[in-house]
Amino acid sequence: MADIGIIGAGSWGIALSVLLSNNGHNVKVWSIIEDEIKMLELNHEHKDKLPGVILSDRITFTSSLKEAVEGKDLLVMAVPSPFVRSTSAMLKDIVADGQIIVNVAKGIEESTLMTLSQIIEEEVPKATVAVLSGPSHAEEVGRGIPTTIVVGAKEQKTAEYIQNIFMSEVFRVYISPDVLGIELGAALKNVVALAAGIADGLGYGDNTKAALITRGIAEIARLGMKMGGKFETFCGLSGIGDLIVTCASMHSRNRRAGILIGQGKTMDEAMKEVKMVVEGVYSAKAALRLAKKYDVQIPIIEQVNQVLFENKPASEAMKDLMTRDKKIENADIPWES
Repeated sequence: MADIGIIGAGSWGIALSVLLSNNGHNVKVWSIIEDEIKMLELNHEHKDKLPGVILSDRITFTSSLKEAVEGKDLLVMAVPSPFVRSTSAMLKDIVADGQIIVNVAKGIEESTLMTLSQIIEEEVPKATVAVLSGPSHAEEVGRGIPTTIVVGAKEQKTAEYIQNIFMSEVFRVYISPDVLGIELGAALKNVVALAAGIADGLGYGDNTKAALITRGIAEIARLGMKMGGKFETFCGLSGIGDLIVTCASMHSRNRRAGILIGQGKTMDEAMKEVKMVVEGVYSAKAALRLAKKYDVQIPIIEQVNQVLFENKPASEAMKDLMTRDKKIENADIPWES
């Protein structure tokens, strides 16, 4: 049994608190919003973010970050990606030497092009930082629907420790040393999911969705490998696995926002209607800058940026993708003659 602090009371933080509590661990959930903590203490349910998922009386809540952190065997960083740096800065003087922080948010910081684990390491150098990612909607994890994810850490013993804490009969955990690849797959798939949603909003079909998923993972892998990620990672749970579920499910806030944009709403209007942080919007510009830095072609992500930030009509973006110069699908496969 471990003492665990969940930093962030959004849908993912709440879902993981349910999972970890069911695994027999002591769980304390922190939120910077005092009214949110009062609501959770009163109802033991997050009616806005995860309605219908009732929290055990064993899960406790606090608005004191110090109380959520001190003495904990493990911290779960579950705040949205735009708030990872500011939250990490608040943790700097509270975290103990070697205390493990598992980041479960997905994104790339636009201003620095850093992954979220790199941000945490920079702000909280005393911590041991790991990541958890994969095809795992909070709405399903909170209800105990079978889910499989991957934990990335620099040291195998750290990954195995986290694996043992999270593993259950409904939550299967693999481990990997490719922290960078896991984070890049997790962040970039959100941008492709926006494209998949836009295609749905335009009224396109399964053929279009399959094309975006297939060519999307090719873009993610091209860029990710150029940056140092491993090909096998992009073929795995945090690559193609997470991309499939995010492009196909209505639980996906990125797909839902994309649908609204495809139907003619602006980016701001779509984000307001979704009522949650749409991570792909925050990662899109960063992905484009990374592609230019590493000289990698990412046409789908490029068109998403133009739709989001340059008011390009979604139908025109799709036409431009379809009429690009002719290509070989895989240039590494030789012709017989």
